[in-house]
Amino acid sequence: VQLQASGGGLVQTGGSLRLSCAASGRTFSSYNMGWFRQAPGKEREFVASVSWGGTRRNYADSVKGRFTASRVNANNTLYLQMNSLKPEDTAVYYCAANPTSFDSDRYDYWGQGTQVTVSS
Repeated sequence: VQLQASGGGLVQTGGSLRLSCAASGRTFSSYNMGWFRQAPGKEREFVASVSWGGTRRNYADSVKGRFTASRVNANNTLYLQMNSLKPEDTAVYYCAANPTSFDSDRYDYWGQGTQVTVSS
């Protein structure tokens, strides 16, 4: 599966953005999907995941209550709705596909990333 993230941009503190991740291929619905981010000088970190059917979700503590991951399998698209954004959310955001179990941290396929910048 090939992934392409989009939707990043510059937003003020407290604002919202919705990221999209378009997947190619006919097997998107068989993958658990995740969002990750990497800030300058920091390691990549987990943000959110959603199961192949969209019924299970998991979030990093730092984004719980503010971010919502979702997917539309018919459109081969993964989303990340980000509300109440903070400067510390500034990072390059990546989508990734996990071909194994939802609880696994194995992600074999990665998109190219989209920049999110939150100004204070």
